[in-house]
Order: sequence, then C-alpha cells, then structure tokens
Amino acid sequence: MKAKKNYATVKCADGFSMSVQASRTHYCNPQNDRGPYDCVEVGFPSSYDFYLRNYAEDPGDPTGTVYGYVPADTISMCIDAHGGMVEGELPPLIKTET
Repeated sequence: MKAKKNYATVKCADGFSMSVQASRTHYCNPQNDRGPYDCVEVGFPSSYDFYLRNYAEDPGDPTGTVYGYVPADTISMCIDAHGGMVEGELPPLIKTET
C-alpha cells in the first residue's frame, strides 16, 4: 500500500501558518488518498482565524486544535486574508467560488 502524502505547512505573507491535510485518515471529503477534495482538515494554525473558527474541534484552543471538514473555498479565503501563500503546499482542492 502506498503511504499517504503529508503536505508541507502552509505559510502566508503575514506570518500565519497552518497544516492542511487530506487522506483516508483525515477529516476530509472524499476520504481517500487521491482527491481532489472539497473539504480538508486544518491543524494547529499559528493564530486565531475568523474563517476557520466554525470548524474547530476545540473552539477554546484555536491554535492547539484540529479543524475538520473545512471547505476548499474557506481555505482560499483564509489564505487570501493572510496575504497569500508564500510557502507550503495544499492537497488538490475543488473550489466552488470563482
């Protein structure tokens, strides 16, 4: 069996960072190792983020929790709000907004 890919931490222009992962073992849709994904899992952002807040597993610990089934469009809005991605990588995403 092929090992699942771990995507490099996303780092944004303003210093914000987060782990964005998707595989058969993550909170994503579809839950497989190929994608593309319309929802993904975010882990341990470097600071509170308005766009991610509703998906927190533990809302009381915004930097120490996992965010499950975050829509691809929300990932894009979060990255844009922090000045764009300057480092890292994303799983293949299906976005609905244009």
